[in-house]
Amino acid sequence: MFIPLPVIVGGAGALEPGEMRTIHAGGREILLVNLDDEYYAVDDICTHERCSLGDGWLEDGVVECPCHGASFDIRTGDVLSLPANKPLPTYPVRVAPDGSLAIEAPD
Repeated sequence: MFIPLPVIVGGAGALEPGEMRTIHAGGREILLVNLDDEYYAVDDICTHERCSLGDGWLEDGVVECPCHGASFDIRTGDVLSLPANKPLPTYPVRVAPDGSLAIEAPD
């Protein structure tokens, strides 16, 4: 089941390419990323420690945790550098014809 992301006022157009934003959806914190007009969603919390990835850095599809430098591929959730050793959960993103965004609700 996809759930709408009403927090993104203006829908897809409100998140420019190369931007990321932490939102609350489906009872969890989600990091939403616009990567070259493709949208990706992963858990916002680093799997190493409870740090918000939304406070980190995004470059070339890689998000780096601001606390200890672990990095993850935003497209797959895969760990790219220690100290994290578990991948991030990922959530499919859907863009409706009106530009609104929705993610598949986590179970």
